[in-house]
Amino acid sequence: MINTVEKKLPDGRILTMETGRVAREAGGSVIVRLGDTMVLATATMASTPREGIDFFPLLVDFEEKLYAAGKIPGGFFKREGRPSEKAILNARKVDRPIRPMFPEGFRNDVQIVVTPLSVDQENSPDVLAIIGASAALSISQIPFEGPIAGVRVAKVDGKYIVNPTTAQMKESSIDLVLAGTYAAVSMIESGADEASEDDMLEAIKAGHAVIKELIEMQNELVKKAGQPKVKVEVYKIDERVRKLVHEKAAKKIEAALCISDKDKQTVEFNKIQEEIKKAAAADAELSQILAKHPGDIKAVIEEIEYDAMRNMVLNTGKRVDGRGPKDIRQISCEIGVLPRTHGSAIFTRGQTQVLTVATLGSSGEEQRLEGLDLEETGKRYMHHYNFPAYSVGEVRPLRGPGRREIGHGALAERALLPVIPSAEDFPYTIRLVSEVLGCNGSTSMASTCGSTLALMDAGVKIESPVAGISVGLISEGDKHVMITDIQGLEDHLGDMDFKVTGTRKGITAIQVDIKIKGLSFDLIKQALNQAKEGRLYVLDKMEAVIAQPRADLSPFAPRVISFKINPEKIGMVIGPGGKMIKSIIEETGVQIDINDDGTVNITTNDHEAAEAAKKKIDDLTFEPKIGDVFNSEVVRIMNFGAFVDLPGGKDGLIHISQISPQRIARVEDALKLGDKVIVKVVEKDDMGRINLTLKGVTEEEKKRAR
Repeated sequence: MINTVEKKLPDGRILTMETGRVAREAGGSVIVRLGDTMVLATATMASTPREGIDFFPLLVDFEEKLYAAGKIPGGFFKREGRPSEKAILNARKVDRPIRPMFPEGFRNDVQIVVTPLSVDQENSPDVLAIIGASAALSISQIPFEGPIAGVRVAKVDGKYIVNPTTAQMKESSIDLVLAGTYAAVSMIESGADEASEDDMLEAIKAGHAVIKELIEMQNELVKKAGQPKVKVEVYKIDERVRKLVHEKAAKKIEAALCISDKDKQTVEFNKIQEEIKKAAAADAELSQILAKHPGDIKAVIEEIEYDAMRNMVLNTGKRVDGRGPKDIRQISCEIGVLPRTHGSAIFTRGQTQVLTVATLGSSGEEQRLEGLDLEETGKRYMHHYNFPAYSVGEVRPLRGPGRREIGHGALAERALLPVIPSAEDFPYTIRLVSEVLGCNGSTSMASTCGSTLALMDAGVKIESPVAGISVGLISEGDKHVMITDIQGLEDHLGDMDFKVTGTRKGITAIQVDIKIKGLSFDLIKQALNQAKEGRLYVLDKMEAVIAQPRADLSPFAPRVISFKINPEKIGMVIGPGGKMIKSIIEETGVQIDINDDGTVNITTNDHEAAEAAKKKIDDLTFEPKIGDVFNSEVVRIMNFGAFVDLPGGKDGLIHISQISPQRIARVEDALKLGDKVIVKVVEKDDMGRINLTLKGVTEEEKKRAR
């Protein structure tokens, strides 16, 4: 049976949710449609937990299918391969708000698959994916404690628009993706052009009002098509294990928590765990339990850590490393640390350390993106984040970037996007790479700070420095404490990771992950204000090392000459089969990139070669104007006048009447082949013919003759 609910948006668009037509074997399936954008979301659960699993295995996939946009994939195989960066980021947007909405101790595998079926280029599928995933879970038998919903919020001409069109987003100063329950906000992902904290809070409030309406829609769908929730076995640790750990190690665990050095702390916790395992080995019954569930000892240790850390913060206002709630760890900034790169910096905050390297390239080196957008797009500013195992003292094979690396890199990239100079002002492709050298919390914020320093070291004229800081939350009932600059343990055991980046003027990016059901507006306001205070402190530390971009680019960075030609002349520069542009490149050794709007970028470290290439292009595309003066050579003589050569291989005619102030009977009386003459353009007719004169050319004009 097909069941549908729908809602009319203020601008007349219809949002619909439908179930029962397709994917009937899935635990729950919903098609969400807005305009001509349609997204299928399915939710499926394994009937039993995997043996020995000690975490909740939730997997979210966002399957980009290019047929949704009427496109055939490029490449040899002509089918979609590994997910794009955008698909991974969309999957993370779905994952983060639904993950806290499952029962504690739930261990069954759950998979969410979101597939855009049709994309109209006006309504983005990412927000529909959040709604669809929640709706599919809500109508299924899976013990999901939702529903939740997601919206996008824009700010255009001072007004907040919820679920804007793509055209409206181009005019917006805020791009906010928001998710939440009926009562509170559970996820924030935002970019902004230096928005104020008050503006961001108002955008969140505007979005949450619509989230409530979308949740009501889902509740209506559940009434029509919802299935009873199954009672699943929630794993509970055996009380005998819990008793053993508390008796043998509770005090030691609490003491180890206060060791400020992360490496020494890890050694102590490993030692405690081994002592407990030895004690458990003497009890045959306990040994059998732990053989089946080997992670239980570590889980109980974490329970003790959890209670001790939180009680310390809530009751004393002190954190495990001795800091107060708003204290930031020691910061050091270094620039120019790598001699041959274009820009480099090391940003260290406590035991978190990130090396960021800036590399500048030609416009032709921008990344070409193929996705659900109708056009392939070019990306001239990129940030890549790497998290090697040694940064946390571990050993594991080096693989490609995972979802975490892609998400952290995208956040740091978005943080600096508003201050990156335009292609017109800075015609370079910019790549930043952040290498995490040490990790004890907030490496994405350290990457943001390191990126700012590396760009300024490279001489990139960013509009303002950008810094980032993370704010955590420890709450119990009505009592809560917010902590600035959370370390790894506080992130792991706390309730929130509220990351904010920005300049002194305002916010450029936000990413919020929580482990509780939601955040009130009061908590969000407090977090935004506390993050601003911390951000300004970090900016002070950064600007003490480098306050503004270096005056000159690195001597190892390429130089770019940028100018414009008539777009209609592009074909002349390229030539048949690219013959002309290839010959210029071979002769001069430069790199040449030409955009459709006629912008030409010449990239090289050889100034003379760049000027030579520019002259060749100027000559090819030359268009004489009335009044231009040239030093030319007579190349042909006719009865009615003489032809001279002009730049770009063109000829111009000096009519016999324009050769001399006095009347002459024959052209040869005044000119002969090979004569050098200074001529001025006096006329261009409709057929493009150029008429010149030798009369009336002033001494000043002769000096500037080309």
